[in-house]
Amino acid sequence: MKLVEYDYGNRGDGPKRGSRKGYFFSGFIGAIIGAVLVLLLSPRLMDLAIFPGNEDTGSLVSNSEGIKTQNVSLNVETDVTKAVDKAADSVVGITNLQASNFWADETTAEEAGTGSGVIYKKSGGKAFIVTNNHVVQGATELEVTLSNGKKISAELIGADIWTDLAVVEVDASEITKVAEFGNSDTLKAGEPVIAIGNPLGLTFSGSVTQGIISGLQRTIPVDINEDGTPDWQSEVIQTDAAINPGNSGGALVNIEGQLIGINSMKIAVSAVEGIGLAIPINSAIPIIEDLEQHGEVQRPYMGVELQSVSDIPGYYQQEALKLPNDVTTGVAIKDVSPNSPAQKAGLKELDVIVELDGEEIVDLIALRKHLYTEKKIGDKMDVKYYRNGKLETTELTLSEDQM
Repeated sequence: MKLVEYDYGNRGDGPKRGSRKGYFFSGFIGAIIGAVLVLLLSPRLMDLAIFPGNEDTGSLVSNSEGIKTQNVSLNVETDVTKAVDKAADSVVGITNLQASNFWADETTAEEAGTGSGVIYKKSGGKAFIVTNNHVVQGATELEVTLSNGKKISAELIGADIWTDLAVVEVDASEITKVAEFGNSDTLKAGEPVIAIGNPLGLTFSGSVTQGIISGLQRTIPVDINEDGTPDWQSEVIQTDAAINPGNSGGALVNIEGQLIGINSMKIAVSAVEGIGLAIPINSAIPIIEDLEQHGEVQRPYMGVELQSVSDIPGYYQQEALKLPNDVTTGVAIKDVSPNSPAQKAGLKELDVIVELDGEEIVDLIALRKHLYTEKKIGDKMDVKYYRNGKLETTELTLSEDQM
C-alpha cells in the first residue's frame, strides 16, 4: 500500500478528498469516547470535589436521587449580634388592658393596645420597667410579656405626660436580664444603633432593626391636650432604624448593647420615610428616678395660668395687656393662684412675662422649658414683666405643686 504524503509547503497541492474523510471520522470517534469517559467519571469527581471555603463545614449526604450534597454550617457573630444578645432579654411587651362591657353586671378588662418596655432595675424582689406614658395611659390593668413569652401582671408606679415616660413594676422572680445604661450625651451622627421592640403587637415581639443616628437634639412640638396648639417641645434623638406602632417604649441601643434611648414616636407622613424618634436616656434618667421614688415628676411650681402673647389678637394686646407696639412676644398671666409663689412675688392677672433669669421668654413653651429643665423646687427665679406698658422685675421662690 502506498503511503500518501502531504506537502503543506506547496500551496497548490492539498490532501486528497478521501484523506479528509479519514480525519473527520477519527475526530468524531475521539469526541464520542471523551464524552463517555466524562459521564462515567463525573459522579466520582463530584464526591471528591472540594470547594474553596467549604472545607470541614459539614458532612456529605445523599438525597433521594443519590446525588451527594454538602451541608454548610455557619456561625455568624458580629458586633450587632453581640449587642442584641446583650440587650434583647431586657426588652418586654406591655399590654394595656381597659375595662369594657359597661352595661354588664361584671366588667372585664380587654386589650386596648400594646407597646414595649425596658427592664432597667431589680431591687427588693421587684423589677422596674421604663416605657412610654402613651403605652400605659388609661389602663385598668397592665400585663408584661417577657422575652421567653411568659406573661406576668404589672403595676403602674408613675407616669409623666410631658416627657411621655412611665415606670411599671413587676415581680422580679422571672426577670433574668437588666439593661445597661449608656451615655446619650456622647452620641455622634452616623453612629450605628439598634431598635428592639414589638412592632404591630406581640406577634412580632423582639423585633430588631438597625440604623444610624440621623440627628441629635431634635425638638419636636407636642400637642398634649390635643387642642391644635403645641404645649411642649420634646428633645429627641433621630434615627433611621425602623420604629413602628408597638415599638413605643422599647430600647434604642448602641453597638455595645447599652441603652441610649427610649423609642417614642415616628413621623408618619406619606412623603416621609425613615424618621424615628427616641428620648435620650440621659434626659430620661431623672424622670425615671422621680417616677420610681415619688410616682410623679416633682417640678417647680409658679401658681399661674398662662397664654402665649402670640395667640392673643393684636387688639387685646394693646387694649387689655397695654403692651408697647414693639412687644409682640411673651406670656400673659390669665390667673394667679392664692398663696402661690407668683402671688407672693406680686404678679397679677394681665402681667406679661418676657424674661426669666435673663433668658428671653417668647412663648409658653419657652417658659415651661426654662421652668421644668433649668429650675428646681426651692430655687429663686428673677422675673421681668410688663404691667400697664411698663417693664418691671420681681423675684419669686419656686415651690412644690400642692395639688
